[in-house]
Amino acid sequence: MTTTTSTIFSTAALSPPTSFLIHHTRTVTSLSFCFRPHRNRRRGFSSLAAVASTATWTRAPLTLIHPATVDGSLFHISIDISDQTDLVTAHTLAGQYLQLRLPGVPDAKPAFLAIASPPSLAKEKGEFEFLVKTVPESTAEVLCQMGKGEIVELSAVMGKGFPVERIKDADDVFMFATGSGISPIRSLIESDINADESSNVTLYYGARNLDRMAYQDRFQHWESSSGVKIVPVLSQPEKSWEGETGYVQAAFARIKQILKPSSTGAVLCGHNKMAEDVTSALVSDGVLSDKILMNF
Repeated sequence: MTTTTSTIFSTAALSPPTSFLIHHTRTVTSLSFCFRPHRNRRRGFSSLAAVASTATWTRAPLTLIHPATVDGSLFHISIDISDQTDLVTAHTLAGQYLQLRLPGVPDAKPAFLAIASPPSLAKEKGEFEFLVKTVPESTAEVLCQMGKGEIVELSAVMGKGFPVERIKDADDVFMFATGSGISPIRSLIESDINADESSNVTLYYGARNLDRMAYQDRFQHWESSSGVKIVPVLSQPEKSWEGETGYVQAAFARIKQILKPSSTGAVLCGHNKMAEDVTSALVSDGVLSDKILMNF
């Protein structure tokens, strides 16, 4: 195992506008963070800066690089961490994330990546899986062009994940994801959040069209193994599409049925506007704010 320690970002570099870690930039790629649409957002950025200012880097080989969508805008990435005990044991909750950087490329900024696989995969197979959005002139773009066996560097696992204990007794759970925000939601579903099917779980998953929607091959398994009802929402669908259209928050507003607000929970990950609108709708219907979960 090879590890190095270095300073990555100054606090100033991690004090971006609200959209920074949701709408990717060319200098730093950040994927699948679910930020609270509240006033304490900047406090969260400061906390991230404190954690990320110094990191220990561990080298690990790529085991899979493959398009996750028809249009190639998202990629499946798998990394072998079987020899990295600290990384394996640190991944305990869906919604955790880490940084990834490229060895020998000192000018490239690290990418923040949510871990898409459930914690059980790291323990059973020694792998982390990610869903990576290709962003021009970024670490993510180079990563998606690399080959099996090539080496990347990973930081420690970070974040407290989704605090699912807050919704463990909920009768109804709504999940919301847009784009690559499905990544930590996948981890949550495959962590057997509803294995006993004690809750009614509905996932609203938004993308531009089916060509840009990842994990379609997993939908049937999610429905059969966890009883998750999946509602794909397409903002620019083909003419033949007969499902929900527009944005996730609008689709939810059209078809939602919150019968018992005190026993309703939600999990959000995706664009800031979606998170704000969905949170507002849930709270206005009486859902408790501490039952609306995000992974940051």
